Amino acid sequence: MKRIFLFVLTNLAVVVVLGVVASLLGVNRYLTANGLNLGMLLVFAAIMGFGGAIISLLISKPVAKWSSKVQVISGTEGADEAWIVNTVRKFADQAGIGMPEVGVFPGEPNAFATGAFKNSALVAVSTGLLQGMTREEVEAVIGHEVAHIANGDMVTMTLIQGVMNTFVVFLSRVVGYFVDGFLSRGENRSGPGIGYYVTTIVLDILLGFVAAIIVAWFSRQREFRADSGAARLMGRKQPMINALARLGGMVPGELPKGLQTAGITAGVGKLFSTHPPIEERIAALQSAQ
Repeated sequence: MKRIFLFVLTNLAVVVVLGVVASLLGVNRYLTANGLNLGMLLVFAAIMGFGGAIISLLISKPVAKWSSKVQVISGTEGADEAWIVNTVRKFADQAGIGMPEVGVFPGEPNAFATGAFKNSALVAVSTGLLQGMTREEVEAVIGHEVAHIANGDMVTMTLIQGVMNTFVVFLSRVVGYFVDGFLSRGENRSGPGIGYYVTTIVLDILLGFVAAIIVAWFSRQREFRADSGAARLMGRKQPMINALARLGGMVPGELPKGLQTAGITAGVGKLFSTHPPIEERIAALQSAQ
């Protein structure tokens, strides 16, 4: 369930890299050569913003496999693997999506789903989750992940992230233009100076974290929807409630550095957490009709 934070982190890196490349290629100089061209800047910001989000989306599955050491399974490896694959297939059929790839990765309790397209996604569960939960609880977690895919959460988050990126790129360059103008008063030169480049790079990073807070808020709302989706796929909500309660008493899996707030339980920093607290998720399910 770390798909969103991994996506946000990768997206931030892509946007910063694209910004540096644009500066090196002289795009910023073109935008500010004869005063700030806000129309062209907005187009540039949208291309940069949505470009970064789309690139992150397209590489989300291979990056998740690599970072979590996922071993893709076919169900022929043994009885447990066959049960996992069959469970994913059952829920995928119910949800009306193509069969996702299925994987297992080492570590304490965790799970995630990722991928750019509904019909070619990935569902992966950790060895700790399989060992520490009953089959019904694992089934509920798998249902939760399949619900994320069926709901199109990755595409939705890509659109939200693209809008946030556009805001970041646009605002950082507007501020950079005025900072550079202030620092270069009296100088006769064409195009932006060092003040512009430093300001835009710094603001790309700082505003990127502000955007990440907003994206994380949207992600938390979608967790509630995926919990409800798992309950619908299973035909009752108690298994998902039990799975969440079990997770609340377990030590969450150790994720790759920088991903600690993206596991199946809520992260340490609430603003950056992609998941609501377990107690809130249970309460929402219990009160659902």
